[in-house]
Amino acid sequence: MKSCLIVDDSKVIRMVARKILQELKFETPEAADGDDALDICKNKMPDAILLDWNMPVMSGIDFLKELRRLPGGDGPIVVFCTTNNDIEHIQEAIDAGANEYIMKPFDSEIIQAKFAQVGLL
Repeated sequence: MKSCLIVDDSKVIRMVARKILQELKFETPEAADGDDALDICKNKMPDAILLDWNMPVMSGIDFLKELRRLPGGDGPIVVFCTTNNDIEHIQEAIDAGANEYIMKPFDSEIIQAKFAQVGLL
């Protein structure tokens, strides 16, 4: 079974994402910030990461830069999930190593489409 780490400081967003991803047959570890997410990745690298941008302790973009420096950190497919939809944010995320980008609020159809697009489904 593939795993998708859900990284978001909103418990509600994590719950919604977990429900969608579990229906798609993913294991769904969770982290409330980038620092916790890095610890999870160091322990067991997930297949995919659904990543929020704005979080306390460590932002999504800082987490992504650190992740890509870890041994095996180039492996997970990272899908940014945020309210920032301007071209500068999208370009910064892609430059930092994101594979795809979705806007909040999202639903099951959006996640399925993006995950299919990047080869996770």
